[in-house]
Amino acid sequence: MHPILKLIAQRVALGIMLLFAASILIFAGTMMLPGDVAQQILGQSATPESLANLRRELGLNEPPVSRYFSWLGGFLTGDLGTALTNGRDIAESLGSRLSNTLFLAFWAAVISVPLAIFLGLLAVRYKDRWPDKLISAVTLTTISIPEFMIGYVLIYWISIQLGWFSSVAIINDGMSLWQKLNAIAIPVMVLTLVVLAHMMRMTRAAILNVMQSAYIETAELKGMRMLSIIRKHAFPNAIAPIVNVVMLNLAYLVVGVVVVEVVFAYPGMGQYLVDHVSKRDVPVVQACGLIFAAVYIGLNLIADIVSILANPRLRHPK
Repeated sequence: MHPILKLIAQRVALGIMLLFAASILIFAGTMMLPGDVAQQILGQSATPESLANLRRELGLNEPPVSRYFSWLGGFLTGDLGTALTNGRDIAESLGSRLSNTLFLAFWAAVISVPLAIFLGLLAVRYKDRWPDKLISAVTLTTISIPEFMIGYVLIYWISIQLGWFSSVAIINDGMSLWQKLNAIAIPVMVLTLVVLAHMMRMTRAAILNVMQSAYIETAELKGMRMLSIIRKHAFPNAIAPIVNVVMLNLAYLVVGVVVVEVVFAYPGMGQYLVDHVSKRDVPVVQACGLIFAAVYIGLNLIADIVSILANPRLRHPK
């Protein structure tokens, strides 16, 4: 087998094993939560007979191992079960919520990824000069502030003081694309500020590392302009670590948006998860947790594969 195909197969197998391990941790973690699900649903006034009947109906009397494999088998076939609090199909409820989260993450990525790469290239071009120092100072400041604080500050200035955008990011299928973009403007700004610094600094560090190579010195001796050297030689050879950090931040944009969705009352998966955690709706928590884990592991797997494909020593082995 070609070395590059072998490495990709190993990464895919490792990703599947990690997802399986994550499913075990999620199931075990939800099972160890304090309290009684049946008691939570029926309330404190429920009789012992009704509690016993509900536990039997929910399968709570079965051994944990059989319950785990039953849950995992249902997940793999698209059956996520029903929510305990309202009896609605979880897969149906999650469909619109997941699409809303992906919609928010997509537009945050559209702005943050090109901007981070551009700022990283700009910082390299003017290394140790005022543009580099200014970019580093601003991005370090934003990454040091919690996202909920950035959200509240932007709500105060942009929504309340200036009145440009709404402080509540509510979207629905009946809205046009422009109306949706107007509604999510402030959450997108928050997410962009949160992930921008990490991607920019990693882009800067990766390119500066490549700039120390001998072929960069040769290009400088040939009289090439610094911008051309960065664009033609440094950036293409630094693409692997840049892709890794971009994918990590894309994973955060999907998985780590819980706080932002709660702050702006955005109808995404994060808000859906928080609502049902407070109600101790275990099937919903399990489904959301495994979907978040699958997205995170999947994006990291894509980053690994791109890094492998971008490595010329693996593409053209001796």
